[in-house]
Amino acid sequence: MKKGFISILVMLSVMAVSFSGCAPDNEHRVNLKGSAQGTYYNITYYDAQNRNFHAQIDSILNAFDMSCSLWKPNSVISRVNRDDSTVVLDSNFIGNFNYSQEVSRATNGAFDMTVGPEVEVWGFGFENRENVTQHMVDSLKQFVGYQKIKIVDGKVIKADPRMQIDFNGIAQGYSDDVVARYLKSKGIENYLIDIGGEVVGHGRKPDGPWRVGIEKPAADADSPRTVKAVIALNNMSVATSGSYRKYYIKNGIRYSHTIDPATGYPVQHSLLSVSVLTNNTALADAYATAFMVMGYPKSRAFVESHPSMEAFFIWSGKDGKFHSYATAGFKKIILSDFK
Repeated sequence: MKKGFISILVMLSVMAVSFSGCAPDNEHRVNLKGSAQGTYYNITYYDAQNRNFHAQIDSILNAFDMSCSLWKPNSVISRVNRDDSTVVLDSNFIGNFNYSQEVSRATNGAFDMTVGPEVEVWGFGFENRENVTQHMVDSLKQFVGYQKIKIVDGKVIKADPRMQIDFNGIAQGYSDDVVARYLKSKGIENYLIDIGGEVVGHGRKPDGPWRVGIEKPAADADSPRTVKAVIALNNMSVATSGSYRKYYIKNGIRYSHTIDPATGYPVQHSLLSVSVLTNNTALADAYATAFMVMGYPKSRAFVESHPSMEAFFIWSGKDGKFHSYATAGFKKIILSDFK
């Protein structure tokens, strides 16, 4: 689902760390891999009946793509963006829409599913950064704003019919939760679901908790991926947003390629990555996206005023080095922190 200009928020920052172990006699380890939403999925679960749900999960994720993927020209979201009056909104679309609006309201618009035109004008990777004018930015504001779009009687109502919706900042997390509900419906209680780097872990492995790695910001865009920290994930979700492989440097400080929907300009802070821990992967995904707009001080204050949420921040300091901070609840689940 990550398409063109929207993919500046790199959602591959959380990597499941694979640890094998001997399952109890009545539990069999099942691992499923595949692709969905233009990215990968990697699912591991333990099942006494040793059932393989690969075909069913592929079908669930294909249906999700036909609802929320911009890659699919006949998906619900693509038809909504074309103002197709015959489109019928399904539960996946409505769920993503409602969660998006919830996070937009909570963050005063730092998360906004209509921000695409502002991101596009800067060009993927900001190749056009020097050519963007105030007039260009101002001309797009009529197409951006979560307050300008709503669902009424099963129809999407836009203030301007040219407005476009993109669930890029929430959909992978939402699809984690969809798959999790399916596994639970089949009596599966111990599973780890990783779709494009957004992860939900429930229960545990036979040899201990699910372990998930958080990626360390790269020295440059071509550097190999390395792990900054390993966390234990038990009945929780973690989602990471980071744009440190797409950045620009000003006065020795790295700035991420993240657009503030309110201004239409790149944010002026040095937050490079944030991992959000909560019990809902869709919300973790959306808040991680919002925090990349808000920056470290505001995001930390937000998280610490919401007891159901924890976070791990990485930013570039004035000394040119990476710095990190974990909230109290996040610290408790860190198994290893690689300085």
